[in-house]
Amino acid sequence: MASISTTTLTMTRRFEVAPEKVFEAWLKPNLMRKWLFTMEHTNKIAQSDGKVGGNWEIVDHREGKDYRATGEYLEIIPPTKMVLTFEMPQFSETVDKMMVVIEPLEDGCEMTFTQEIVIPHEEGWTEKEVKKVEKEYYEGSEHGWNLMFLGLKQLVETGNINYPS
Repeated sequence: MASISTTTLTMTRRFEVAPEKVFEAWLKPNLMRKWLFTMEHTNKIAQSDGKVGGNWEIVDHREGKDYRATGEYLEIIPPTKMVLTFEMPQFSETVDKMMVVIEPLEDGCEMTFTQEIVIPHEEGWTEKEVKKVEKEYYEGSEHGWNLMFLGLKQLVETGNINYPS
């Protein structure tokens, strides 16, 4: 692989539920299939071996194509922390690292999500081109997670997600 760089995305969200509910939504396939890189009606596969060293996989089918997201659980401390890898092999050989920390609050919990985004470089890129692509990866990831976290919030707080049309 050519050279790479990384950018770090950190997002915080509050939920009006116990930390256990948010934690389970990251580990249980029946919940993952509703929000994590997929929607319930487009999900083909949702698997999780929710232990350290275990793998997870989501396959979403949209517009005639399968989109596969996979990873490995590196650290799991219920219900407050998990560290996992994330890759989409059909797009890149890179492997991102994600950390989810869930803090209990008086009226629910707060989740802090951090993703170390690995950006592959094309040969000959200038520093300006690298910065432009890092910004695009960051903004694209932030947009995607914003949508997923809206679904996660609806799921854990109401049991349902109102998917956009």
